[in-house]
Amino acid sequence: MILSNARLIFADRLARGHVRVTDGKIAALSDQALEPLAGEPVIDLGGQFLAPGFIDIHVHGAQRRDAMEASSEAFAAICRHHARGGTTALTPATVTATSESILRVLQAAQEYRRQPSGDGAQLLGIHIEGPYFSKEKPGAHRLDLIRNPQRAEWEPWLAFDGLVTQMTVAPELPGALELFEELAGRGIIPSGGHSDAWDEDAAAAFAHGMRHATHTFNCMSTARRRGPYRVAGLLEFVLSEPEVLCELIADAHHVSPTLMRMLYLAKGPDGIVLVTDAAAGAGLADGETFQLGDIACVVRGGVSVTADGQTLASSTAGMIDLVRNMVQLVEISLVEAVRMATLNPARALRLEARKGVLKVGAEADLVSFTDDFQVTHTFVGGRNVL
Repeated sequence: MILSNARLIFADRLARGHVRVTDGKIAALSDQALEPLAGEPVIDLGGQFLAPGFIDIHVHGAQRRDAMEASSEAFAAICRHHARGGTTALTPATVTATSESILRVLQAAQEYRRQPSGDGAQLLGIHIEGPYFSKEKPGAHRLDLIRNPQRAEWEPWLAFDGLVTQMTVAPELPGALELFEELAGRGIIPSGGHSDAWDEDAAAAFAHGMRHATHTFNCMSTARRRGPYRVAGLLEFVLSEPEVLCELIADAHHVSPTLMRMLYLAKGPDGIVLVTDAAAGAGLADGETFQLGDIACVVRGGVSVTADGQTLASSTAGMIDLVRNMVQLVEISLVEAVRMATLNPARALRLEARKGVLKVGAEADLVSFTDDFQVTHTFVGGRNVL
């Protein structure tokens, strides 16, 4: 097919143009109208934006479905819902749970990936978030299940070849450095998060391979006094280290616009990955209830909170909402905001040769949207799944 009359969003510029898709890949990019082949459909986008599809590397669920259900039905529902927000690929995240529960998620995801492509975003792998957290920074995770890393437990999780894409670990825990080193060696993202680390803990984790920060600002230690001295925490370490890629839940609830702007000024457009961290409350109306793992939660004021209202429990956002917020609230360029939702997560997953970019030969994962950030088409491998 041909997608014509679009404002193409490249990694470094906007340009008027036309795109040909053949066999699920971008076959041509042109600033001149492309002549249709016999029987080739043409979709006239009428000047809408056309960008690489968004890649969400931290998402738990949607529409009352949760990755922890460990079922193809749950994964399919999550992938369908998030395609509406322009997401073409995602990595569902676990919550702190028993080892057996995490294994079930991995087994189900492995089976789901063997099935024919569905009508939603592509499931790239699994982000294991928890159980290796600080008990001081649990967020909406069960405190009684938080524990220290043990090779006998995590080694079977990593035996699913190519399935685990990321693990979130508090750097200060006994056994964390060994795990970071193992993850880095296997090409899995070693990410610091849910942490009460001191500056030296973060530096040690960096020396052992940590190059990523989970939902920056949220559940993360910050500068405090140790005796008479002011000492940095994990937050200041990742802000100041150019090689660390920082996730940001840019829903304007988890992190205020001022903090979002501060992160942008510290990390620049190449140092931020936008993530929804959306849970089963995504797609529900205000006041509706759902479960995050086995924790009761409710949608309130456009965000998810635990039933007691005391703790944020993931967002209800789609990726297009995050891009809009970065443009409208942080006042960065659309090109930069889209890069944070496309090329940057593709780089984190080492997929930038084929995903997150507009170039000939890349997979035809594409999203079109209007000037007011309404998604009109989501293409996964050239198939319209919206």
